[in-house]
Amino acid sequence: MDIAILSDTQVPQQREALPDPFRQRVAAADHVVHAGDFGSVAALDAIESAATELTAVYGNADPAAVDLPPVASLSAGGVTLVVSHGMVNFVERAVGSTEGVVFGPSDWFDAVVDIAQARADGESAVVGVAGHTHEVVDETHDGVRVLNPGTATGVGGDEAPSTMLTAEVADGAIDVTTHTL
Repeated sequence: MDIAILSDTQVPQQREALPDPFRQRVAAADHVVHAGDFGSVAALDAIESAATELTAVYGNADPAAVDLPPVASLSAGGVTLVVSHGMVNFVERAVGSTEGVVFGPSDWFDAVVDIAQARADGESAVVGVAGHTHEVVDETHDGVRVLNPGTATGVGGDEAPSTMLTAEVADGAIDVTTHTL
């Protein structure tokens, strides 16, 4: 299965639209994963219209009208992708140990890993997908592969690149490619 993975589009607050090459990748994918911060209902609708299938979550820059869950999962080819925005560690919040607010890179990794492990089925490889930091990540922490596609519209200044990931998922493995404009 070919999966397009993106986050932090923030349309129209930061950019007018998703870049055309990324829009084409979204349309060509078997499934699209968006890790939050669409920016508007119109941006969600545009990606939803282009995508064959969409798994998406709410981000901190989304208006309330972007009615999506904070965590979602997709199982494909023996891999479970657990998607969150990465701004709150819902596992810590649930057990009452903290408010779960993410303050830095270490907290971000902990949040993504905790959420992925909580949703893991124990039978398939688990991948945590999150955004929020606008930085591309492909690392393994505590046995969980953590992916952050960065920002698909280059949010963060004129020099920030637009980035997204594509992944080929089959037979319990995931092969990830980073795309930069």
